[in-house]
Amino acid sequence: MSDGVAQALWITGAGAVEMRETPFEAGPGMVEVETLYSGISRGTERLVWTGGVPDSEHETMKAPFQEGDFSFPVKYGYAAVGRLAGGAREGETVFVLHPHQDRFAVPQEAAVPVPDGVPPERAVLAANMETALNIVWDAGVSAGDRVTVVGAGVVGALAGYLCARMPGAEVCLVDVDAAKAGLAEAMGCAFATPGQAAGERDVVIHASASAGGLATAIGLAGMEATIVEASWFGTHRPEVPLGGAFHQRRLRIVGSQVGQVPPDRRARWSYRRRLEKALDLLADPALDVLISGETAFDGLAAEYGAILQDAATLCHRVRYAPVRG
Repeated sequence: MSDGVAQALWITGAGAVEMRETPFEAGPGMVEVETLYSGISRGTERLVWTGGVPDSEHETMKAPFQEGDFSFPVKYGYAAVGRLAGGAREGETVFVLHPHQDRFAVPQEAAVPVPDGVPPERAVLAANMETALNIVWDAGVSAGDRVTVVGAGVVGALAGYLCARMPGAEVCLVDVDAAKAGLAEAMGCAFATPGQAAGERDVVIHASASAGGLATAIGLAGMEATIVEASWFGTHRPEVPLGGAFHQRRLRIVGSQVGQVPPDRRARWSYRRRLEKALDLLADPALDVLISGETAFDGLAAEYGAILQDAATLCHRVRYAPVRG
């Protein structure tokens, strides 16, 4: 294992990207990874690409192996799957919270093994599944609950998927796009558009990153119910309808963010344990429906903007050249 130069996608300005040669150092205690796939997380990456990260959150919203700053240029991303090159673990397939880059080195503890039952093509969903798992913990969803998830993007769909596996739970995905009904069915959930959704829910998870979606979530909550805000709005300031029945119903809005394990689990659950569990939860082939497209890495710079602007994008997979022998 030695230092080297890789190709990486850099966001160079609001709405601008390019491929750049990026050196990496493979020192003691590190492993070298040859990337097989990475995943584009549309919601977060679109905010970064458009310059929508608030100045106040430039430090807190950094990805683990990000280079540069949100004021640009910045190398961003957190869903890479690759194969270890050299060392005692040579050939092992791992997941790393790393930007889009064809080869890199990280501390060995950051390279989390992908379970045998999870194909590397699907393992790009691990960071999204980890976020969804954290949301369900923050929501306190339990057996028999009536749960609605507003916003059927990748994270919302995965949160619905996890909730639907609670014994006796009744789970509905709500989205303005009626075509998401098939996605909801694949996740084991019912589906409704905002105007059709049933109210009096025990838990409502909001994941649409829109003021309209938040209003819908509040309107669907039952007496003393919990509304979990899972969206990241960036610099956008949504209107929050706290009038009407909000106070009378004694509703509770809880912010959920994957940067922290919920307090009631923090003493026992490390970040590593949570990510390992997220990878385990990807063994179901039904989750392949969340991969909405694939692009070769050498064409990513040309297509990146269109991928982020396409409302139909769920998780877009990036395919890298075969690992060198």
